[in-house]
Amino acid sequence: MTEQNTDRSIGEIIREHGNLSAEDVEKVLAYQRQHGVRFGEAAVALGLASRDQVMAALSEQFSYPLSASKTREFAEELVVLSRPFTAQAESLRAIRSRLLMAEANGAGKPLAVVSPDAGDGKSYFAANLAAALAQLGRRTLLIDADLRLPRQHEIFGVDNSAGLSGILAGRKDLQPIKPVEGLPSLFVMPAGGTPPNPLELIERAAFEAMLAELATRFDQIIIDTPAASRGSDALVVASRAGHALVVARRNTSRLTALRDLTSALSFGSAKVLGLVYNEYDA
Repeated sequence: MTEQNTDRSIGEIIREHGNLSAEDVEKVLAYQRQHGVRFGEAAVALGLASRDQVMAALSEQFSYPLSASKTREFAEELVVLSRPFTAQAESLRAIRSRLLMAEANGAGKPLAVVSPDAGDGKSYFAANLAAALAQLGRRTLLIDADLRLPRQHEIFGVDNSAGLSGILAGRKDLQPIKPVEGLPSLFVMPAGGTPPNPLELIERAAFEAMLAELATRFDQIIIDTPAASRGSDALVVASRAGHALVVARRNTSRLTALRDLTSALSFGSAKVLGLVYNEYDA
């Protein structure tokens, strides 16, 4: 777990990064007193600092990783990294908190993220949840178990030549787990090559054995899955993981589809930890 650098004020950090003069600082402080706003807000209002500089200063003060030019640029849909102070990011952190409380009450790992249909935002949610957990310093692994239309390698910009499909096919020479540059606690196992028999690979005992071994190496494992409408893959993955979180698209997902999915998950011995309604573009 990282420690906060709160011995330095936000003003000091912004002054350092923005090369503010003593006169500039006095202007900011005067504006701050007059309008009752924070130092960063005052500096932005006066045109003496950009919002990106303020975000970077907050990140440095609280040891909070985010997308920055000095590390790397993350995909725009990784909102907890690229736009950490938006309503979307705050909603994702709230879900993270609920999951951690559930874990404290006995919910274990891994966790499969499932959804009824394509376009529900499942991959978007899984990626952001994994990143949010890693921001707390938890050693987190995101597995792309969508062997039909994988996306996590695109979201995180990692090589997809070696991944889950190769491991399940029995290849021992692979290095499928990729570290995410700029976020030291996050690792991604991409799907790898698209196989002709994705369900058969997921159903192999090797998948469950792999999860059990990985659970000893990571604090949290998040698993992205294919949409339930594309086959039984998601149900099998959730059953092997033991826990599932259902993502639905607000004003799009059908209630009957959600009921059928949650019922099938329960029948397959996966504990459903909750239902997330996605109202953002993904």
